Amino acid sequence: MKPIWIVDDDPSIRFVLEKALARENLPTRSFTHPREVLDALADITAGDPARQAPQVLVSDIRMPGGSGLQLLEKVRELQPGLPVIIMTAYSDLDSAVSAFQRGAFEYLPKPFDLPKAVELIRRAVEESQREEVTEERQTETPEMLGQAPAMQDVFRAIGRLSQSQVTVLITGESGSGKELVARALHKHSPCADGPFVAINTAAIPKDLLESELFGHERGAFTGAQTQRRGRFEQAEGGTLFLDEIGDMPFDLQTRLLRVLSDGQFYRVGGHAAVKAHVRVIAATHQDLEKRVKEGGFREDLFHRLNVIRLRLPALRERHEDVPMLTRHFLQQSARQLGVEPKRIADAALVRLEQFAFPGNVRQLENICHWLTVMAPAQVISLQDLPPEVLEAPVFQAPARAVAPDGHAVAPQPVIAMPVAAVAPQPELVGGLHAVAPAVPQFAAATPAATWAADTMAAPATQASPALSWEQALEAEAQKLLSGGQPEVWDALTRRFESRLIRTALVATHGRRMEAAQRLGIGRNTITRKIQELGLDAPDEG
Repeated sequence: MKPIWIVDDDPSIRFVLEKALARENLPTRSFTHPREVLDALADITAGDPARQAPQVLVSDIRMPGGSGLQLLEKVRELQPGLPVIIMTAYSDLDSAVSAFQRGAFEYLPKPFDLPKAVELIRRAVEESQREEVTEERQTETPEMLGQAPAMQDVFRAIGRLSQSQVTVLITGESGSGKELVARALHKHSPCADGPFVAINTAAIPKDLLESELFGHERGAFTGAQTQRRGRFEQAEGGTLFLDEIGDMPFDLQTRLLRVLSDGQFYRVGGHAAVKAHVRVIAATHQDLEKRVKEGGFREDLFHRLNVIRLRLPALRERHEDVPMLTRHFLQQSARQLGVEPKRIADAALVRLEQFAFPGNVRQLENICHWLTVMAPAQVISLQDLPPEVLEAPVFQAPARAVAPDGHAVAPQPVIAMPVAAVAPQPELVGGLHAVAPAVPQFAAATPAATWAADTMAAPATQASPALSWEQALEAEAQKLLSGGQPEVWDALTRRFESRLIRTALVATHGRRMEAAQRLGIGRNTITRKIQELGLDAPDEG
């Protein structure tokens, strides 16, 4: 492991930290003033094989030969991802603000509590290791992120459609990333060299939408002083993405149907047919079958668009992607604002995973932008999260079951609220639905009841008393055993340990050492369990 570099002109401080970190099996290297540190970093940059880069830098703020803040600035230039902890006996506001503005990982006032200082350094080590993995695995930011099985189904679908220009209908809640999927379908298609043109049919007034789509001739209406090409012509040879197609006015649906069936259209006020060599991808958050029954959407147009239907899961259906997406959006917000990216504590990540995200990925992106601006420290704590997250009911997405074919089964979400207050939940299915008989069928996962769902789903009028958690565990075990579930012991143990550790981390605001003490286990045990259970895993490629 790389050493912890300690910079302080006080030999007693260096000695105490060296001994404390040695007991934690953390190697150290000490310096008395900033010049020595910069010389050592220069040797590493020059490729000296005898020198090892630091894992974390712990520096005093006031030393002979230079200040810790100046050292921090130069270190950020030479080693941008290196966590730096600033120590000072002069714990004033200006020093704290200056340290964080220059990108310090944390600010440690003297005199400090030694166990807390060691725990802080260990957190910085974990952050440094996480950043190293992130740099290795994400040298190039992917166009879409997601490790959840439901998102893997979407990725597989995009791959299978990569050799086709078939019409695709993308469904999913608002903010779930439908346009990103449309762009990916275009990028990985035979028409990738052509333009990608997007239009939100719900955002344009009805009187202007026809001209936007099909263009107009000069003099077609008041204000039409020149001929104008519409979106269909702009997308020639490429892809036209029609977002919120369910809100398209009924009379324009007829014109769109004619383009899809005949491959040609007329500009507003025009008499010459214009050929359209365009792939159409449509998206909606609405239930189009219901809209058809209500008379708000043409049935023939629905079938023209519904050749391949790709359903994008809501964020609450892929809660395991929240940590990866959160770190990605924090990095993105920092780049946009020109500031140092903030890091997020374990407890805050756990609470975000427990949030239902009615606005989906877009809402998470907005929250990360808000945190980049509003969170007071460089490390985002549980208390820094916005009220909409902290005050919301806890959303507990249950562990995934496994179908006989080995594929993960999409879970039924559970809101931790009284039974009487829980409305029936719709089926939440991940994956791709193929509708046209000429296209291979893509299997979709089926919803599975879970331990928590079974316990909460009993009718409110049922007179039987509520089950204790031991009885609920017994019932869940019986269900899994009778259903032929393999490795029931491991499956239930992982779920039990995961829930127990998450609860302890929330209760201790992410402080692992305190959580381990309150659970009655060792610090190394809780660290290993967190890694094994994926409770604080780095972004995995």
